[in-house]
Amino acid sequence: MKNLKSHLIFNRSQRGGILLLVSLILALISIYHLYDFSSEDILDISSSEIVLLRKELDSLEIAEIEARKPKRYPFNPNFVTDYKAYTLGMSPEEFDRLKHFRSNNNWINSIADFKRVTQVSDSLLADISPYFKFPDWVTNPKPKRNSYKSKSIEKGFVDLAFDQKTDLNNATSEELQKVSGIGVALSSRIIAYRDKIGGFSNDIQLYSVWGLNESVVKRTLHLFAVKTPKEITKMDINSASASDIATIPGISFDLAKEIWEAIRLRERIESFSELEKIDKLSPLKLRLIQLYLSID
Repeated sequence: MKNLKSHLIFNRSQRGGILLLVSLILALISIYHLYDFSSEDILDISSSEIVLLRKELDSLEIAEIEARKPKRYPFNPNFVTDYKAYTLGMSPEEFDRLKHFRSNNNWINSIADFKRVTQVSDSLLADISPYFKFPDWVTNPKPKRNSYKSKSIEKGFVDLAFDQKTDLNNATSEELQKVSGIGVALSSRIIAYRDKIGGFSNDIQLYSVWGLNESVVKRTLHLFAVKTPKEITKMDINSASASDIATIPGISFDLAKEIWEAIRLRERIESFSELEKIDKLSPLKLRLIQLYLSID
């Protein structure tokens, strides 16, 4: 009992502390019962501002998803690779039908042709057909101009042997004027063009001289030939730009662009004959560009 009594006896300072503690506990209990501490939502997610912000975030998320998708560019459906077919969503069977059709040297010239050959679904066709790009000679065919091949040797005109002909790179204005149809103006123009390109590399370049028609060129080549050809560093046609092709004498930028687009539609070409259907590219100009371009 003595031990218990010693624990219940406090001095004045201890009693003051106990009284203060009891007062504090009673005050806290009163505050707890008198005040409502239930939490209220500070942010109202149903407000018009929050709804508008949520819509903006959703639209940004959709835009980001679309931006991450592989981009599609116009392409010629005749030159679809197996990987391209996979990215377009074509099944292996549909691609095999297309591949078999093209292996027989057949061409797809319309959306209807693509549908008939591949048998793709209407939904897939609607999705990819807006990206089909066919060459201009398919989408905008032009009437063929009447042409004829004139004889290489005109009647009554002697064609000299090669060793008897004058070198076109050394011909003077007076020598050129011996050809019927070439006067002072045309002979000067031939020499000016020769100087501009640094010398002829091939007889065919004579056709690029402005104002010199085909019959006059042929008469000229009866007497002249390129015997000391200028060496030309060729460009790879599959990597050359439209601007590069336009540097070829006699080839305008518009024609160079058509050539470049035809190559891009095929991804690459393996033969110059693949360019024969370009309307503005005559057989003569096709031969001309082969002096400056190669297929590597």
